[in-house]
Amino acid sequence: MKAMVLTAPDTPFQLMDMPDPVAGPGEAVVKVITCGSGLTIQHSRAGRFNLDYPRIIGHEITAEVVELGKGVSNLKIGDGVTAYYYFSCGKCRWCKADRETLCDNLKGNVGRDSDGGYAEYMKLPADMFMKFPKGLDWKKHPAECGVMTDAIATPVKVIKRARIQPGETVAVIGAGGGLGIQMIIVAKWARARVIAVDIRPDKFETCKKVGADETVDASSVDVTKALIELTDGYGVDAVIDFAGTKSSMEGGFAALNKAGRMVILGGAASGIEIPGRLIKTEREIMGSKYATKSQVREALELCAKGEVWPLVTEVHPLEDCEALHQRLEQGLVTGRAAVKINA
Repeated sequence: MKAMVLTAPDTPFQLMDMPDPVAGPGEAVVKVITCGSGLTIQHSRAGRFNLDYPRIIGHEITAEVVELGKGVSNLKIGDGVTAYYYFSCGKCRWCKADRETLCDNLKGNVGRDSDGGYAEYMKLPADMFMKFPKGLDWKKHPAECGVMTDAIATPVKVIKRARIQPGETVAVIGAGGGLGIQMIIVAKWARARVIAVDIRPDKFETCKKVGADETVDASSVDVTKALIELTDGYGVDAVIDFAGTKSSMEGGFAALNKAGRMVILGGAASGIEIPGRLIKTEREIMGSKYATKSQVREALELCAKGEVWPLVTEVHPLEDCEALHQRLEQGLVTGRAAVKINA
């Protein structure tokens, strides 16, 4: 099979002929149609994650089951499937509580600790594959269906974590990014007022098209002051921070209303100074990562019903993924991108 392979940290992909995977007991092989190209896998391409090389990355797949190993009963040949990102154990207290992202025995991630979707075929334990629900046309919309597993599922989780209620005001920091745009879409589905915050004003037109009510250019104004002014001096009810810098976290927290909630999904800033008003104002700060299996299924069902839909702005052939990843690194992709592998 043809695959785009990483052979060392922060080096270009190499288009290579690799052996076709063969399904062992409890495994399935799928033909990959598309694979999403998000910032998570760009971190792998850039060498920010530890990988065993050579490695085929990618996990936001739309694929068709082509081979089943012995003992597999949850899939059949021809099923349209995507994949769950975490190799969770399914047995610890967190997995049993439907919180697989906190698994005590996490064995890794698809496309980092196993070969992923930047290839014509892909093999995983069969229970890692998730069938698309009825009503979701994965053959007609393969790129969108693949990215739903993150682009819609992660914001769905955030809406639950932040307890967003209709009519509340939500500030999305990093709104023009691959997840930020989708967060606007899902927050509007939750009937919130959305303020898009970004350092690239050229992305604000798209933010408004998908539902942002107002925008704040973080490159030219004081974000805290702007958010407070846009809420008549009260502050926003929730801040969703995809940037995760010291300034974005401190500025976002300072812009919260009483009982405001801040959810942090990106970055690794340290030494954050939080004003001594946490108890008096009952504000909250929480982290969030990816989504649970049930939240991925919920996201797929919402899309199947037509209630939400991800924004995919670019689909490229597999051979062009190196150029695409260069653009991802520079923040030049608005919405989500994907590579097309099989027709």
